[in-house]
Amino acid sequence: MSANPLANPFPVILSAPSGGGKTTIARHLLGRRNDVGYSVSCTTRQPRRGERNGVDYHFLTREQFEERRSAGAFAESAEVHGNLYGTLKEEIAKVLARGRHVVMDIDVQGARQLRRAFPEAVTIFVLPPSAEVLLDRLKARKTESPQQLVARLNSALQELQAVEEYEYVVVNDDLDEAVRRVGSIVDAEVVSRERVLGLRLQVEALIHRLQAEIDLQSSS
Repeated sequence: MSANPLANPFPVILSAPSGGGKTTIARHLLGRRNDVGYSVSCTTRQPRRGERNGVDYHFLTREQFEERRSAGAFAESAEVHGNLYGTLKEEIAKVLARGRHVVMDIDVQGARQLRRAFPEAVTIFVLPPSAEVLLDRLKARKTESPQQLVARLNSALQELQAVEEYEYVVVNDDLDEAVRRVGSIVDAEVVSRERVLGLRLQVEALIHRLQAEIDLQSSS
C-alpha cells in the first residue's frame, strides 16, 4: 500500500464472538498495511503482564473513566465482566487526521454506539469456521469457573444474533485468507467512496454550470 495519507479515511469495525479472531486479524492488518492505524482503548481493568499504558490500553481508574464518559468523551463504552472499556473520540480523530483508517476490534454493543458517533464506519463481522471451533476456543481458558464459561457462551450467542447488523461478514477459516478478505473490503470501500465523491463533484459542477447559464439567459 502507498504511504501517502488517504484523503477520506474511515473507521473499520471488526466484531466477532469471543474467540472469533477479530483481535488477531486487526493485529495482522496493522502489521501488513501502512494505511491503517489503531485507536488505543481505555479500560479500568488491571494491566496484564507485558501490557503498557498508552500502548495496549489507557488504564484508568473507574472514577477517571466515569468522568470522561459523563463529559461525552467516548465514542463507545461498555462494562464487561465488571470492568469498563471504551474508545475515546479523540483517539479515533487522531488516527483519521493522519490520513489512516482506524481499525477497531470491538463488541456488538460498542459497534452500535460507534456507528452513531461515526456513521461513515465500515462494519465487518468475523465468523468462526464452525460451531465446534468456536466452542473449543471459548472453552480454552481452563481457569474459568462454570459460571464464567456460561457467561462467555451467552455473550457469544448475543454477538452471533447481531450479525445482520453488519455490512460485511468474513469467515475466519484461514487466518491469512481472512486478513486478505478484510483488506479487500477496505480497498473496495476506498474505491467506492472515491467514485461517489468524484461523481458528486462532477454533478455539482454540472449544476453550477447550468445554473450560471440559466441566470445568463434569464437576464438577457
